[in-house]
Amino acid sequence: MSEGPSAVDPATHELLDQLQARIDATSKVRKRVHTLLEAVLSVGRELELEQVLRRIVEAATTLVDARYGALGVIGEDRMLSDFIPVGVDDETWAAIGALPSGHGLLGELVRHPEPLRLGELSEHPAFRGFPPNHPPMHSFLGVPIRVRGEVFGNLYLTEKRGAGEFDAEDEAILRTLAVAAGVAIENSRLFERSCLRERWLASASEVTNSLLSGRPRAVVMGQILDHAYKNVSADLGLIAVPVEGADRLRIALAVGQSSDDYHGEFVPLREGCLGSAFTEAKPSVYLDIEHRPRDGSGPGRWLGFGPAMVVPLGSGRTDPRGVLFLARDKRAGAFSADAFASLKAFTRQASLAMELAERRKDAVQLALLEDRDRIARDLHDLAIQRLFATGMTLQGALRFVTHPQAQQRLVRAVDDLDTTIKIIRSTIFGLRSRKADSVLRPGLRSRVAQAVEAASGPLGFAPALRVEGLVESRVPVALADHVIAVLVEALSNTARYARATSVDVHLTVTADRTTLTVTDDGVGMPANATYSGIRNMRERARIAGGELRLSVPPGGGTRLTWAAPSAENI
Repeated sequence: MSEGPSAVDPATHELLDQLQARIDATSKVRKRVHTLLEAVLSVGRELELEQVLRRIVEAATTLVDARYGALGVIGEDRMLSDFIPVGVDDETWAAIGALPSGHGLLGELVRHPEPLRLGELSEHPAFRGFPPNHPPMHSFLGVPIRVRGEVFGNLYLTEKRGAGEFDAEDEAILRTLAVAAGVAIENSRLFERSCLRERWLASASEVTNSLLSGRPRAVVMGQILDHAYKNVSADLGLIAVPVEGADRLRIALAVGQSSDDYHGEFVPLREGCLGSAFTEAKPSVYLDIEHRPRDGSGPGRWLGFGPAMVVPLGSGRTDPRGVLFLARDKRAGAFSADAFASLKAFTRQASLAMELAERRKDAVQLALLEDRDRIARDLHDLAIQRLFATGMTLQGALRFVTHPQAQQRLVRAVDDLDTTIKIIRSTIFGLRSRKADSVLRPGLRSRVAQAVEAASGPLGFAPALRVEGLVESRVPVALADHVIAVLVEALSNTARYARATSVDVHLTVTADRTTLTVTDDGVGMPANATYSGIRNMRERARIAGGELRLSVPPGGGTRLTWAAPSAENI
């Protein structure tokens, strides 16, 4: 019988083992390449930036088999403005406290954007320790993510599963993912910019249409604030307007976090970020408004807020009409340069539309005044002359009438004609402005109505308004300015302190006296109250030669009566 096949020698066994190892390695590489391709495709499927960033971190932890992963977004201050962790539950993060800001080892990649691989991260010179309740971490792998050549953020991976540390292959795979992540982030940012640009355009269009359709300025200001507040994702939005006749601003509109604490508040005109933006007509952006140095607006005014933007509401060709303030919580990220530029463009367009609407209003007012002048001229040249001629004719006919009753009737008719002529002349006097700048300045009646309308927002209801007498012709400009300043101050005090449900404004003008009365049904004034606003109103009364009286109406509340002579030489 022949011998069976000889046994396989050891060299052949070794070759077979090497071949099997290479087959396993090739299979492992193919599997990792396939997983990498799937990760690249998954990252590119999303368009919203927040979802893209989280998908990148999740794909990175899967590819290199890490227990923990995170993506830190670098802000304009070269610190981490956002931090997206994976692998740590919400309870653990809550126990840790504030998210990292970019100091220590995490900031090493910010300062030196190159891949960093460590077997023991605590041995690195930049390591500063973990905060309390932080899970233990040893191995570390960090890779920067670049978008258009600039570092957008960093990928941080820790705790390699099944091995002591990350290897060069893990680093190569993560660098490849970072390249794909940069493309996905850029696409997401382009998409968000496109959507945001569309929202800004829609906001500007709505504000412009509201202005040109004649909606009140207070309503349009509210639209401007609402759109800006939402488009930049702010936590607090304010609009402050100048107080006529006073060296300060009043926060007329407020939305968002702690808005009730700011609504109706007064701020100095030449101090703080609001006053500076108004007086200098210059927009500003702040990284930490709470701790802004040399802010004369008072300690703790912006407590709890960090990033902020302040933009004056004006086209640059006229004085600002107010100031728009937007802020985020101090734990939120800073406003981007794109957000600041978009906000400035939006407010500039809204201010131009506001100016255009005012020019149109001025043109209508001018046409109205020209028409009133024509009516006055026709009344003087036609109606009065014919009435005067008729009166002369009747007076001449008296000597031909001998009947006593007929003479009496003729005399009464002549007297009636004289009275009618006086009435028409008074009407003509009211139609024709006695001040050369009446075309450029709105009348007192209009200014009072605007002040009452502006107070509707802070009060929560529309005050009642009554105006009696020849307001436009008997009240000189200087006295009208006093009346408006007192009215604004009175309504502001009512909104802040009275807790009223109704307010009655009554302006009466006679031949010798102008009287403004503001009555509310609120809680009344405390005894011996000494508000600075009341002192200002008393001082205005003294300058105008008048007086200020405070009383309690029959139903309770407060009645403020401000009166001054209707003299030309105030």
